[in-house]
Parts: sequence; C-alpha cells; structure tokens
Amino acid sequence: MELENIVANTVLLKAREGGGGNRKGKSKKWRQMLQFPHISQCEELRLSLERDYHSLCERQPIGRLLFREFCATRPELTRCTAFLDGVSEYEVTPDEKRKACGRRLMQNFLSHTGPDLIPEVPRQLVSNCAQRLEQGPCKDLFQELTRLTHEYLSTAPFADYLDSIYFNRFLQWKWLERQPVTKNTFRQYRVLGKGGFGEVCACQVRATGKMYACKKLEKKRIKKRKGEAMALNEKQILEKVNSR
Repeated sequence: MELENIVANTVLLKAREGGGGNRKGKSKKWRQMLQFPHISQCEELRLSLERDYHSLCERQPIGRLLFREFCATRPELTRCTAFLDGVSEYEVTPDEKRKACGRRLMQNFLSHTGPDLIPEVPRQLVSNCAQRLEQGPCKDLFQELTRLTHEYLSTAPFADYLDSIYFNRFLQWKWLERQPVTKNTFRQYRVLGKGGFGEVCACQVRATGKMYACKKLEKKRIKKRKGEAMALNEKQILEKVNSR
C-alpha cells in the first residue's frame, strides 16, 4: 500500500511538472484535439449566439482578447482600449499615487493636446473630471467616461467586429468549447481527498496539460442522503469560480 502511494505521488508530481519533454503534459494528439473547425460549421452558432457587446467583448476572456486584437487594427479604437486599461490601472493604484496616475490619463487621452485623444467625449464632462481630480482622486472618477467609451465601442465598432475574421475565430473557439466532455478528455491521477458525496481526484486535460481537481459524485450516496439539491447547488457555485 505504501509503495502504491509513493508511485501515485511520483506520477502526480511528474504530471504537475509537465511530464518532462516539450509538450508540457499535453497529449501527442493535442493539435488534433484543438483543431478549429471550418467556419462553415459555425454558421448555426453564429445565428444562435446573442449579440451582446458586454457579454462577447468584456465578460468572456477569449472574446475580450479577440475584440482587443480587432481594435488594435484601427488607431481610434486602440486609443479607447488603452484608455480603458489606464482606468483599470488607476482604480487599483494606491491613494498616494492615484492623483499622478489620473493626471497622466487626463493628459494622454482627454486633452486636445494629448497624443491619444479618445472620440465621443463631452468636454464639459472632461472639465468636471479634472476639477474632481484636483479636489480628491476618488476611485470612480472616470466611471462616466468609461461608460461612454464602452457605449461608443458597442455601436459601429462592435458591428464591424461581428463581420470580421476576429469574430469568426471567436465562433471557432466557441464551437470547440461546446464539444462534449468525456472521460477521455482527462487523465486521472491519485485521490486528493474525500467529500460528503465522493472523492476528489487530480486530473489533467489531455489537450492543454492543465491540472485540475475533479470531484467524482457517487449517485448512490447522494440518493441515500437526499443530497441532490445540495450537490447541484455546489456545482453551480463552482461554475462561478475563476479556475485560474
């Protein structure tokens, strides 16, 4: 039994380190597993997908990245995304450095003499922000300007993005994402622990080499303890957790 534990631990540690080699834990067929479909296979997905800017371009990591790549092809949109990134940085800047950070944003993106003036910004709103910045740089200083920038991006730029190759690539990623998950999707390693309804095992995705903890629910135990609602609730909570 002790020898089995040593072997199981060794195999798990090797998997966590990437298994040695250049594939870093990926299957030999990882390229085949992650091969994009022809875009014609995504037409049904294109028609059924909700065309919501905030969902497609902000909340979903792949969509956000691809929309940013699309914006990088047009200078006026690049300025908008750079401003949004600058505001995100401003919001987490320590209090003693926040005013200087806010002044840089005002100078670069909101001043007529700045190198990256963003479009569609009312000058009165900019003046109000400048006054509030000098009085005291609060965290939500640029909130209204951020809303207007997103509003601008969600109109014509978003419509152009939906007709671009970047959105086609997003559809291909979504097609891959919707492929059924089976036991062959993962490699399973040793038991890490036991919960109320089953064991928690270490597992590795064959296509990417990423490691995860996988909870195996035992249906008989759940039925016996009448824990269906509790197990479903736990599943829904875990779905909302950022696995990174």
